Amino acid sequence: MIRVLLVDDEQLVRQGLRMILESAGDIEVVAEAADGGEAVEQAIRHRPDAVLMDIRMPGVDGLTATERIAGLPDPPKIVMLTTFELDEYVHTALRHGAVGFLLKDTPPKDLIQAVRTVVEGNAMLSPSVTKRLIEEFTSHGSARAAAARRRLEALTAREREVVIAAAHGLSNAEIAHRLYMSESTVKAHMSRVLAKLALSNRVQAAILVHDAGLLD
Repeated sequence: MIRVLLVDDEQLVRQGLRMILESAGDIEVVAEAADGGEAVEQAIRHRPDAVLMDIRMPGVDGLTATERIAGLPDPPKIVMLTTFELDEYVHTALRHGAVGFLLKDTPPKDLIQAVRTVVEGNAMLSPSVTKRLIEEFTSHGSARAAAARRRLEALTAREREVVIAAAHGLSNAEIAHRLYMSESTVKAHMSRVLAKLALSNRVQAAILVHDAGLLD
């Protein structure tokens, strides 16, 4: 059973999300929070597998709460859920440790799949957000690209193959199939990649790959 924490300052939104998620059968909403401060407390108390986090809330906002929760030992996967699609939020959320970014008008089945996807260790971004991220980060300057390439030089050839495949949006299972290795080996490679690059999740690794121009 996937354990989820819902964070939104509107009770009706939380109720709607709970109904959608718990209709899946394999997802349980273990706690709710109305602001970022309460979200951190509930994350520590309940140790959820995933957090659906609103951004604009009174008091402690979702971006600050995301950074605090991502800094916990063995943190949950955090998906930002918002009505806004502004670049500043996308960048800040990913930089603070979020692994997903979905709009609140996301269809219920896609919302359920997003939770499953991030818990499995993959990233989940809305298609429109993904498109703009790729456009921005592949429109890199030479200095930024050179710096990114230097960081990636720390990886072995196999680790580079894995992280590039991940940057293309492939899941662990898909990477395993493409590179003829087991899914557990893919996970091991990704763990080493994140450790070597001092990154907290595969979204940040994918952005670094884009930044280096390796998907051109």
